[in-house]
Amino acid sequence: MTTTTANPDVATSARERAAELARVRADFPLLTRQVNGHDLVYLDWGATSQKPECVIDAEQDFYLTANAAVHRGAHTLAAEATELFEDARRVVADFVGADDDEIVWTSNATAAINLVAYAMSNATAGRGGVAAQRFALASGDEIVVSELEHHANLVPWQELAARTGAVIRPLPATDEGRLDVGALETVVGERTRLVAVTHASNVTGAVTDVAAVVDRAHAVGALVVLDACQSVPHLGVDLHALDVDFAAFSGHKMLGPTGIGVLYGRRALLEALPPVTTGGSMVEVVTMTEATYLPPPQRFEAGTQMVAQTVGLRAAAQFLSDLGMDAVAAHEQELTAHLLAGIAQVPHVRVLGPTQAVDRLGVVAFEVDGVHPHDVGQVLDAAGVAVRVGHHCAQPIHRRLGVASSTRASVGVATTTAELDVFLDALAGVRAYFGLATS
Repeated sequence: MTTTTANPDVATSARERAAELARVRADFPLLTRQVNGHDLVYLDWGATSQKPECVIDAEQDFYLTANAAVHRGAHTLAAEATELFEDARRVVADFVGADDDEIVWTSNATAAINLVAYAMSNATAGRGGVAAQRFALASGDEIVVSELEHHANLVPWQELAARTGAVIRPLPATDEGRLDVGALETVVGERTRLVAVTHASNVTGAVTDVAAVVDRAHAVGALVVLDACQSVPHLGVDLHALDVDFAAFSGHKMLGPTGIGVLYGRRALLEALPPVTTGGSMVEVVTMTEATYLPPPQRFEAGTQMVAQTVGLRAAAQFLSDLGMDAVAAHEQELTAHLLAGIAQVPHVRVLGPTQAVDRLGVVAFEVDGVHPHDVGQVLDAAGVAVRVGHHCAQPIHRRLGVASSTRASVGVATTTAELDVFLDALAGVRAYFGLATS
C-alpha cells in the first residue's frame, strides 16, 4: 500500500497496514509460487480460498498425534479426537454467532442445504412425528427462491417441490444485480413456506438486505434459509442477529479444508427436523424393527465424521478471528473499490453487478465485449493471473443480466492492490490479443 499524503500519522498507518498485509501473505505458502513464468496472482478466492500454514499444520498434527474415531471409543486417542472435534464446533459456532449445538458438520455447503430439503420431504412423508409437521409441504405450497442463487440453493428446492407438489416462486433481481426487496410483499405470501436467499451473490457480489427478507418471511410464517458461503469469509456474520432459521457455509471458501461444510439451524428447528442420513453414531436405541435418534447435532452426523477437516476449519476460524473480521472487511472493501475503479477504465468491459463498493463484496464478474470468458481466462492465466470463468453455478442471474457466462475476479484476505494492478494490466490487453479494438 502507498500513500500520497504528507500527514505522518496517515503515512505511519499505511506502513503498518502494509506490514500487516505482508505478514498475512507470509502465512500462505502457495502464494509464493510462479505460474507460466510469472508470480502467481490468485484472484479466485470466491471459488476456493488458499490455506494459511496454521490450517495445513492443524490437519497434519491431528493425523500425527490424535487420529481416532470420535464419540465411540474409550481409549485416550478417541477421547482426544472427540475433544478436538467438539472444540472445533464451539470455535466455529462462536465465529458465526451461534450456539455449538446449532452447528451440524456436513461435507460441504451443498450437502447442508440438501439436508434441510430432504428432511422437509421426510417430514412431508410423515417421518419425525408431530413436531416435524411444521416442515411438511402440501400441494400448492410455495418455496420462494431468489434469482441470485447459486444452484446449490436452487436445485434442492426444485427437487423438494417435485417430491411434494409445492411450487417454486422466483424472487427477482434488479438490473443492478441486487435482490429486488420491493418484490417481497407480492412474492412472499400466505402459501410461502420457505424463502431461500444468498447473503452475498457469487456473481454480482451484492450483499442481501437479510433483515427485509426475514421480516417478510416470518410475518407469513415462512422459514428462511441463508446461503452464507460468500459472506462468512469476508464479513462479520452473526447468525442469531440475522434471525435466519437455517444457514449454510463451507470450509474451503473460508481458508479451511475441502470436505467440510456447516449447517446452522435454530436449536428448536433442529430438534424437530427428521434425519436424512441414518446409520451409526446418530442413534439412541436400535431394534430389528425401529430406532430412536440422538438429539441434534449428532442426529444429523451419521457415520464416520470428517474429524481432521473440522480441526482444520477450527484453525481457519481462529485465524480469521485473530485478524478481526472488521479489519478483513475493511481491507477487502478497499480492494473492491480499487478493482471496480480499475475495470471501469478498461474499454469494452462490463461489470455484472453494482459498480460501487457499497453493500457488495470483492466478487466481481464481468464480460469482455467480443471475447468468450474462457478465452479471457486463458489470456489472464498466461500472465499468471488466476480467475474464474463460466456461469459460476448461477445460470439464472447470468440470464437475467443478459449473458450466458462471465469471467470473475475475487479477492481475499491476502490480496494486494499490486496484484489487482497486474490483473488490470492483463485485462486491458485481452481484446488486443484477439485483434479487437481497444478504445
